[in-house]
Amino acid sequence: VQLVESGGGSAQAGGSLRLSCVSSGLATGYDTSNYCMGWFRQAEGKEREGVASIGRDGVTSYVDSVKGRFTISKNNDKRMVYLEINGLTPEDIGMYYCTAGPPKACYAPIRDSDFGYWGQGTQVTVSS
Repeated sequence: VQLVESGGGSAQAGGSLRLSCVSSGLATGYDTSNYCMGWFRQAEGKEREGVASIGRDGVTSYVDSVKGRFTISKNNDKRMVYLEINGLTPEDIGMYYCTAGPPKACYAPIRDSDFGYWGQGTQVTVSS
């Protein structure tokens, strides 16, 4: 199974970024149509934080701090998961990771221990 993120970079505060994640490895069944897909982020010196998840039924969940600014979506045919980030703030700076897990991972608060596969991450930087 492979998850590859892209779309990170530097943007001004108040701006937007769209992160993408492509998944591969159907042999293990980890594709966007059958599993819970999520996005985590980790700022320097801080613990990894789950920010959004989307289930196989398309139901989404967000951590309170990003509600209204982040939107997670997916395209099962393309095996893609996206994270739209609007209204960027310095608190959004960090490495963003795409992750895949069993369906139950989307039925609880977003926890990294519930997800089995991780991408290498894409860096988001916000300038003021």
